[in-house]
Amino acid sequence: MTAANTPLGADAVPAVPTAAPEPLDPSRAAGVDERAPAHHDLPIHEPTAAELAQAAARAADDLLAPATGAADDPAAPPARVRLGDVVPAPERVAPVPGADFVLTADAVIRVSPDEAARAVAGQLAALLRPATGYPLPVTHGARPEPAGDITLALAASDDLGPEGYRLDVTSDGVRIEATAPAGLFHGAQTLRQLLPAAIESPVPVAERWALPGGSITDRPRFPYRGAMLDVARHFFGVPDVLRVIDHLARYKLNHLHLHLTDDQGWRIAVDSWPRLTEVGGASEVGGGPGGHYSRDDYRRIVAYAAERHVTVVPEIDLPGHTNAALTAYGELAPDGVAPPPHTGTDVGFSYVDPTNERTYEFVADVLGEIAALTPGPWLHIGGDEAFKVRPDAYAAFVERTQRIVAGTGKTVVGWHQIAPVAHAEGRVLQWWGTKGEDPVTADAVQRGARLVLSPGNHAYLDMKYAPDTPIGHDWAGLIDVRRAYDWDPGTHLAGVPADAVLGVEAPLWTESVTSRAEVEFMLFPRLPAIAELGWSPRATHDWAGFRDRLAGHGPRWTAAGTAFHRSPEIPWPAERPAPTARHTAVPAQTGPEEAPAPAPSA
Repeated sequence: MTAANTPLGADAVPAVPTAAPEPLDPSRAAGVDERAPAHHDLPIHEPTAAELAQAAARAADDLLAPATGAADDPAAPPARVRLGDVVPAPERVAPVPGADFVLTADAVIRVSPDEAARAVAGQLAALLRPATGYPLPVTHGARPEPAGDITLALAASDDLGPEGYRLDVTSDGVRIEATAPAGLFHGAQTLRQLLPAAIESPVPVAERWALPGGSITDRPRFPYRGAMLDVARHFFGVPDVLRVIDHLARYKLNHLHLHLTDDQGWRIAVDSWPRLTEVGGASEVGGGPGGHYSRDDYRRIVAYAAERHVTVVPEIDLPGHTNAALTAYGELAPDGVAPPPHTGTDVGFSYVDPTNERTYEFVADVLGEIAALTPGPWLHIGGDEAFKVRPDAYAAFVERTQRIVAGTGKTVVGWHQIAPVAHAEGRVLQWWGTKGEDPVTADAVQRGARLVLSPGNHAYLDMKYAPDTPIGHDWAGLIDVRRAYDWDPGTHLAGVPADAVLGVEAPLWTESVTSRAEVEFMLFPRLPAIAELGWSPRATHDWAGFRDRLAGHGPRWTAAGTAFHRSPEIPWPAERPAPTARHTAVPAQTGPEEAPAPAPSA
């Protein structure tokens, strides 16, 4: 599923802090930092200092070089946002010239008297307050709404579904209507994109906060739209995971798959098997200290995601990729001997003993505890690259593990290597192949399986953008932004009808990714491409239009302090001077009529 590469060396680029980073200095290499040491045990050429310096210089050049089609005058005013400049592309857009709405300091956010809807209104206010400096109180709404306000309303609809929304912008106000709070939340993310890019600033700035007039009607193509973060190869703390959730929510992705266990580390506390984290969690690729999430840490991640309408999908990889578990509990190993910690990037060498009843006690205990902590419906059991397990023993293990998952009340998800085994009700296969044909997976679909598509040569965000990308792999090929965008999940796999495709997911494996800035560098600008494939109707998919819409997000990421790769495929606007800071104070407390304001998304 993954292959090794070497991360940037310690002397290659300047540091980016882990918590609440400042906006990136454009003179720095795009989105990479210096806190991770070089990993000398990776099974490839160790770069020289000169090679690392050249890689960093190339990354810096990418960030600073004018992109094709960029504005010629850095002092020119930013381009006006158009109603259709939304990523992912909405289903229907109907501009109304001359009907722009200007947000003013006395605006109020009005919302239906529903607790979940009020939470969305509070989140929207928290997103808009820092840059505008406006108080934006949240209160119960009623029709007709007073002019100048933003209204979020729950209302029955036959065509929007649970995640769709309708947004209307007039000179008198803005109204977002949906049948469920998730739809209101997605509509709020669209509203955010229709404001000037400076709305992402963490401090007040002088700006005319105008939204283009017209209406948008929108709903997702697929119900499952996600990304995966591998926290096993390199550990990422809770703040980093929460930031990734914010990135997903911004682009209407609704699932975060956490790859919690692998050969290099076990990252989730299991009370009944404490050495899994005490011993198995104390390592990572390159010999770093590793780390793990306590039960409370995991609850915090799950709750934060739920507030943003993102479902966490935990993965416990079985029966292979288990060296960390075997290091902690040698009794699970085929020879009963605990192996040493693994800090390299080889795959396929480890497995729990499928003939040992103690193994199934372990599986039941672990999956039972994780299921109890996870409110979402999915439980991912891995199932890939168990090369040393005999096929009959592998099939017996997976079938029994699927029954254990069913016993927890969850629906089983596994990598597509589990396709040949007996079907379990509702099971989902995550397909990561690189070709358009897979008869074994197609047969599993015929037997009732559904698919989440993560083609390695389109959706694996640990692949390099280009040969000189300083981190990442290339075993599935190079994935630039166009390659991430140019495929259709509904027709991608032969013999699999569109109605068997549950959705799409963009995995990020972290053998060579060591920091939050590096995570963002690999996510952006490709993550929005996958998001558009999952959300937008097939008829809207158009590379030329997408690249132009995506270009406007560069200034937004810069304002938010988000690292990204300045891909030469995208006509990024030229860098402009930062907006003048305002000194308008934002009230620290809400009024008696206001909903509590959750922390803003990044």
